[in-house]
Amino acid sequence: MVANALLRPISLGTIELNNRIGMSALTRSRSHSTYPTELMKEYYVQRADAGLIVSEGLLITRQGTEWPRAPGIWDEDHVEGWKSIVTAVHHAGGKMYAQLWHLGRLSHPDAPEQKLASVPVYGPSAIAARGGKFRHLPGTPGYVKPTSIDDPWVLVAQFKQAAVNAKQAGFDGVELHGGTGYLITQFLDNTSNKRTDQWGGSVENRSRFGLEVLKALVEVFGRDVAVKLSPTGGYNDVGMPLQETLETFTYFISEADKLCLSYIVLLRHSPRYDPVYEDGVHRATKHDVLESYGHLIKHAKVYINGDVTPGEGQKLVSEGKVDGIFIGLGYIAHPDLVKRIEHGMPLDNTADIEHFQTEEDDDDSSKGYTDYSTRF
Repeated sequence: MVANALLRPISLGTIELNNRIGMSALTRSRSHSTYPTELMKEYYVQRADAGLIVSEGLLITRQGTEWPRAPGIWDEDHVEGWKSIVTAVHHAGGKMYAQLWHLGRLSHPDAPEQKLASVPVYGPSAIAARGGKFRHLPGTPGYVKPTSIDDPWVLVAQFKQAAVNAKQAGFDGVELHGGTGYLITQFLDNTSNKRTDQWGGSVENRSRFGLEVLKALVEVFGRDVAVKLSPTGGYNDVGMPLQETLETFTYFISEADKLCLSYIVLLRHSPRYDPVYEDGVHRATKHDVLESYGHLIKHAKVYINGDVTPGEGQKLVSEGKVDGIFIGLGYIAHPDLVKRIEHGMPLDNTADIEHFQTEEDDDDSSKGYTDYSTRF
């Protein structure tokens, strides 16, 4: 019997994982013109003993992101690049999901990829988010007022094609990025979605876009589809009053769970995702996401994310409150994270994490990426 509950194997969709410690999606800005590189392969293989690796967010279409060198998965060259990485992770004994990502209103028209796309910045409604810092654009341009999406079914089709591409690349499944203020959240949230058609207004209508995307992904991957949600909001200027938040996410999670997904990961409140804007008020709606929504998940596995320590994760799994945990920032500085947990050793590379993503980073930089010290 394995003493540490995090190290027990688990069935996830149609695959078996060696442990319950997931590496969450982390934007690391090392792709070359949106295409995966050999350095990225080294990075992921270093961490292949995670129960499940979720890739950094993969753009499903050209978008002007805040981060230069964010990777995509919309053409054949992307597929071939990711196939090389996934194959290497598999050879190292790991499993890997692709996180599918669309920024919606958080793109910028002056960013290089958005210019190449020759399309406007889209959102559910023509409402700009507050904030915004585009590291590769001069000054601090902030977010722009988006063009309201005319036909959301076009975006659903783009998500489905991205899933087809991910399957061709050999990923074990896909995770829909449904949190932290990006496109799925923008439809869910009544502060960013003021539509009066079938995609806005009621809880059911605001939930429609994310649920239709999940259905499209299930058509491609079957049970090997997951979704990441951040019900407390805050980050990227989203968030509703508590009662509206509870009603919206209770409905969405209940309906998503009927699709028999592999897992639903709940990102809990974290100060780093809770900005204060000009009104001086924290944007997030703080509440216990596990207590509020965990019991609604009957078919999928339940994962928790957001400053979860290994000790806390072990306790939550042992008590049956979650099936597994995702660790983000801790995985940056600790490629040997699973072995450290197995041997009861601390995650003590904390000082090094400050340089994980700097203004000087480029697609050839191993600094703060593949150069962290290990104990095993």
